[in-house]
Amino acid sequence: MAGERQARLADRIRVILAERLEKGLRDPRLGFVTLTDCRVSGDLQHASVFYTVLGTEEERIASGAALASATGMLRSEVGRQLSTRLVPTLEFIPDALPENADHISALLREAQQRDAEVAKLASSASHAGDADPYVRNEDEDDQ
Repeated sequence: MAGERQARLADRIRVILAERLEKGLRDPRLGFVTLTDCRVSGDLQHASVFYTVLGTEEERIASGAALASATGMLRSEVGRQLSTRLVPTLEFIPDALPENADHISALLREAQQRDAEVAKLASSASHAGDADPYVRNEDEDDQ
């Protein structure tokens, strides 16, 4: 039951924050931020919010700094819209999912290329060594 409440609260926090970020913050450092996940601790006191930023590494760092500086204002917004006794603290964590997905895709492409090279080599390969003298050919049986 507590896990269900945690999940509902996490979803609600993510929606509230996404709506607030969609309206915009008055911070020019904030880039195109997407909130990917939110996890709330078992005692509902802490919320970890995972995000990704579309852009360069500098834009990611700047957006992280903008989110960190706006944490108090965003927590106030969450407190205003939630009907809980205590408002969880917010921690913004950059999500490594897109980088991991790109890395896995690159590894899969490399494996596919190597499989194609092996298949090409195997198609023109012949058996090693001489023919087995104890195995009779079908042509010899006909004679």
